[in-house]
Amino acid sequence: MKIAIASDHGGFELKKEIIKLLESKKIDYTDFGTFSAESVDYPDVAIPCAEAVARGQFDKGIIICGTGIGVCICANKVKGIRAALCHDTFSARMSRMHNDANVLTMGGRVIGPGLAADIVEEWLDAGFEGGRHQRRIEKIGEYENKAQ
Repeated sequence: MKIAIASDHGGFELKKEIIKLLESKKIDYTDFGTFSAESVDYPDVAIPCAEAVARGQFDKGIIICGTGIGVCICANKVKGIRAALCHDTFSARMSRMHNDANVLTMGGRVIGPGLAADIVEEWLDAGFEGGRHQRRIEKIGEYENKAQ
C-alpha cells in the first residue's frame, strides 16, 4: 500500500505523528508537505496530494489541516477523489465500507494523536463493501464526467 500524505501548518504536528504510525506499520508513503509549522495555504498541499491519488500513483491519501474541513473541500474538487472528514473510528470505517473514500482528512486542532492513529488504522484496514454502494459511487462518477 502506498499513501500520499499532506498537511498545512495547522495539521503539521499531527501529520508527524501519523507518519510515525505509517513507518511503524512499514507502509510506504510520500509527504507532500508542508515541512514546518510556518503558515501555508491549505490548497497548496491538499490539491497536489489528492491529484496524485486520483492519478493512481497512490492507493490512498491522508490530508490534515486545523479542522480537516478546508483540505476536505479541496480534495473533493479533484475528479475521482472521495475525501471523508473523520474525527471518529466509526465514520472512518464507514467512509471506506460504504463510500470507498480514497482520501481521509482530519483536523489537527480537533483530535489528538491517539484518536487520530486509531482513525487512520480503522480507515486503512476497512474495505469497500461494493454491492448497492458501488451503484452510488458510479453515480458520483457519472456526475463528475458530465460536469467537466
